[in-house]
Amino acid sequence: MQTPPSEVLTTLATLRDYIRWAASRFTENQISFGHGTVAALDEAAALVLHTVYQPYNLADAYLDTVLTLDERQKIIEIVSRRINERLPAAYLTHEAIFAGLSFYVDERVLVPRSPIAELIEQRFSPWVDENQVMNILDLCTGSGCIAIACAYAFPEAYVDAVDLSSDALAVADKNVKQHKLTEAVSLYESDLFEELPETRYDIIVSNPPYVSLDEWQELPAEFHAEPELGLKAGETGLDIVIRILADADNYLTDTGILVVEVGSSATTLQDRFPEVPFYWLDFERGGDGVFLLTAEQVNFYHQQFLKALP
Repeated sequence: MQTPPSEVLTTLATLRDYIRWAASRFTENQISFGHGTVAALDEAAALVLHTVYQPYNLADAYLDTVLTLDERQKIIEIVSRRINERLPAAYLTHEAIFAGLSFYVDERVLVPRSPIAELIEQRFSPWVDENQVMNILDLCTGSGCIAIACAYAFPEAYVDAVDLSSDALAVADKNVKQHKLTEAVSLYESDLFEELPETRYDIIVSNPPYVSLDEWQELPAEFHAEPELGLKAGETGLDIVIRILADADNYLTDTGILVVEVGSSATTLQDRFPEVPFYWLDFERGGDGVFLLTAEQVNFYHQQFLKALP
């Protein structure tokens, strides 16, 4: 039986108490993770600290700080919402951390969580000469997190960010302005490349929809709280990815690279194109299903990609 809120208020006092209590409630109620955290304790810490306006890297010494009754009540309320509504924590706090940066998020966009963040922090080394990167394209930008992180990583470059959803672009615009990058990042409402100017990019990066219909139906409630447009991609999950592969040759510089996250559809993609030497990237902080192709490879296998268009 869950402890009544009134008893929680009187028996728990410190930040540490409420993080432990929230983690226990999350485990007891079998909520699902995967939107920036992977375990109950991590999620509890993120949610509790945000609720009392403290940073995620708060020093351990402050965890024994005694909370006010008002702060305790707010924590109880947000933990209850997380359990009862099965919303990702980022939709409750309206904040997600990506590549060490803070982004506004709500139900109009996916919660940022791509392992591509690690690649951006490394400035796509060793695949490009960072001093030669002038133009970057982020396809299916959502909240704008990848585009904005790229703008920080390559301060001399121009970044174009594309999404089909006007709702998503409204969130991306809010984040671009929040980070004061309106001169570096341009937003386009477009079905992939269709509305873009004639530009060749040194880096094309994308975290597109890649979830197959069967997988979508099996996902936990937290994922169904996100916009379907950002997740579902046809029967096999490859509809959008193949379109990107088929058109990217017209938009890459001769030394450019294409980086695309396909997640759980990685095996399906490799089986679909057994001759294509997709380079599957490794990440120190976890995550997989991200491939890299050079412009030369994209061009060489162009006809195969065209023939596979849905």
